[in-house]
Amino acid sequence: RYRTYLVRTAVQIKNKISGLLMEVGADYNKKKLHTKKYFFEMLENIEDVPPSVIDMLKLSRSNLEIFNGIQKKLVLVLKNNQLIRDRVKRLQTIEGIGEITALTWVLEIGEPERFSSIAKAVSYCGLCAAQKQSAGKEFRGPISKKRNKHIQTVLIEAAKLAPHWNPQLAEVHNKELTKGNRNRATLAVARKLVAYMLSVEKNKKDFHHIESDQSA
Repeated sequence: RYRTYLVRTAVQIKNKISGLLMEVGADYNKKKLHTKKYFFEMLENIEDVPPSVIDMLKLSRSNLEIFNGIQKKLVLVLKNNQLIRDRVKRLQTIEGIGEITALTWVLEIGEPERFSSIAKAVSYCGLCAAQKQSAGKEFRGPISKKRNKHIQTVLIEAAKLAPHWNPQLAEVHNKELTKGNRNRATLAVARKLVAYMLSVEKNKKDFHHIESDQSA
């Protein structure tokens, strides 16, 4: 959660740098702006910009490097922790699960055994609609607010990219997409990710080994 704060702050600093340059009408390459080499080369060649703005840009860049450095160090310390390292490594055998998603899962889920079913894990992650009853009938409403919003955010972001790397998840996404709702397709992929990760955690095996066992 602290990393999320660091990343959010770093994005705000990047926006501030871009905003300052736009205010003074400076030309810059949006894609390269936040790379160190390009940034300082740009400052050397920039024209008609007040010295005070140059100083603010340099200060903002310095702060950006500090926040990025802390964020990278935090991730390194976490993934090298003996209690976390093996779990993260196994989770990353699932195509579409990256280091940050795996770390967030381990830290927010804790012991996977506390979830007796995939449905309960999905509910905890805030990936299912709240069920309501009326006149003896059940129906689903909006996504339940009773959830862990931190892991929910990470899983939804991961679900947007995972289909590009995982054929099985791409199939899940495309199936839901035919119904005409992109958000629903993303949620379906996120729920499938939860199922995969919970299986890996409980079996304490790499994902491809689990698939092989099931095939056998």
